[in-house]
Order: sequence, then C-alpha cells, then structure tokens
Amino acid sequence: MNYLVTGGTGMIGNALIHMLNHQDNIISILTRTKHTVQESHIKNINFINEITQTDINNADVVINLAGEPIASKRWSKKQKNTICQSRWQITEHISNLIKQSKNPPSLFISGSAIGIYGRQNDKKIDESFIDYHDEFTQYLCSTWESLALSAQSEVTRVVTLRTGIVLGQDGGALKEMLLPFKLGLGGKMGTGKQMMSWIHIDDMVAGIMHIQDNKQLIGPVNMTANNAVTNEEFSQTFARSLHRPCIFSTPSLMVRCLFGEMSDVLLFGQNVKPSKLLASGFVFKHPHLSPALNSLFNSDS
Repeated sequence: MNYLVTGGTGMIGNALIHMLNHQDNIISILTRTKHTVQESHIKNINFINEITQTDINNADVVINLAGEPIASKRWSKKQKNTICQSRWQITEHISNLIKQSKNPPSLFISGSAIGIYGRQNDKKIDESFIDYHDEFTQYLCSTWESLALSAQSEVTRVVTLRTGIVLGQDGGALKEMLLPFKLGLGGKMGTGKQMMSWIHIDDMVAGIMHIQDNKQLIGPVNMTANNAVTNEEFSQTFARSLHRPCIFSTPSLMVRCLFGEMSDVLLFGQNVKPSKLLASGFVFKHPHLSPALNSLFNSDS
C-alpha cells in the first residue's frame, strides 16, 4: 500500500514507519529532519518537504501526526499559537487536498489528544462524552479534529486519534521524566490524585493498524489503555520499574510557578476509556501499567 505520513520523525511516527516498512509498503514522509529517522533500517521511503495534490492522489492511507510538542515550553501567547498552527495548518491543507482529489485516499487518520475532554477529575469517559471542560487543550483539539473530519466522504473514512500519554523510550513524557526518576528525585505532582490515561507505544502502533483494518471505526477513537491510574500511582510504578525510590513530591504552587498555564496538563487529568477500540475487538498487548513500564525499562521482567 501507499502511505503518506506527516510527523514521521516523532516517537509515534518513527515506530509506525518502521512497522509499515517491514511489510514492503511504499511510504512518503513529510519532514524537514529526515536525518532523525533511522535510515539504515528502512526502505521504500520517499522524503518530501511539502504535500501536493499528486501526493494525495497516490496515497491509499494518509496518517497525520505532525505538531509542536504541547508540553515542551511554557505557554506564552506565541507558543500557544505555534502549538495550534503546527497542527491546524497541515490538517486543513491535507483535508482540502483530499476534498479536491479525483482519487482520494480510502483512509485519513489524523492526530488529536484526550486533552479535548479538558480536566475531568476521576469520572470515566469515552468517545460518547461531550461535556468538555473549556480550556486551551479542548479548544486546540476540537479545532484540530473539526479540520480533519471535514474530509470525511463516501470514499474517505476519517479517524481522529484521541491519544493519551504514550509510553516509549525514545520520546514523550517518559523521556522528560527519566532523569529525575533515575536520580531518585521523582514523585507525584500536586495532590497526585489526577488521573493519567496512558498507552504503550506498541499498542499505539498496533491500534493504528487495527483502525486501518476495521472500517466500522470512524471519527474520534480514544488511544489509551483501559486502566488509567492516578499520578501518584504512576510515579510510584515508574520508580519501581527503575528500581528507584519515590519519596519526593512537587507542590501544586511550585508546578504553577515553573510551568505557568501549561501546569494544567500536569495537575489535572482524565480517566479515559478506549470503548471503540475494545468494541471492535482490539486486544491490548500492555493493558496494565507496571508490566508496560517494565517492558521498556526493566530487561529482567
């Protein structure tokens, strides 16, 4: 099959591309940093620096994972605009090209995040939940999804990936957490009661392929394991996987001083259920946090 992938040099994109490449697919990657892809392990890769109508016409599946990391910097007005536009512009461009195509792809998978729900304490929520909390991540993701879903047609099925915290060694939240936890300085943030919905990188990639193969999956799909945990439990479990203590904590006031408005991502959470994936028969390889973390950081497990 012919795939067009944006964000292919990120953690999810890189893992996805390596999996697709083992199946002798033809893959076009939109990227300005192709050197970050481990080229020694891939073949049949076309690197492009812009997406044209021809690229869309030739693609069977388009997977859009591009976007500025949401928690890499404080949310200044400029940074929030960068976060938004890095997602909205490329998504709108792809959707417009799909709508103009005489040979549109059969599937358009576009990124989103569970941040669309906003802060929800510990209530269990799935794709049917619409009582969103009005905040920046909700605004960001709602617009992002709307732009992607505009490409839906009788020919093109559109799915938006409402992704939780992706667990992997090569990026994401764990990469940021690893050093302090290895030094024995890790611990809960704020009260530690905020829910953290997570997914192992292997299940993230497998879930995307499951979506491709199951045509009944349309619209938003939660990409999280079915077992969210509190921030305190996550911190303790991560520390155990590294054989380190977990005795420190960061007060909410300090988190706010350090990260400003972005601290909302750290101090509030959601207990998200992957109802659509489970109902369609998807089986998680890593449904529970401890073995999921051990698979990444503890070779003896």
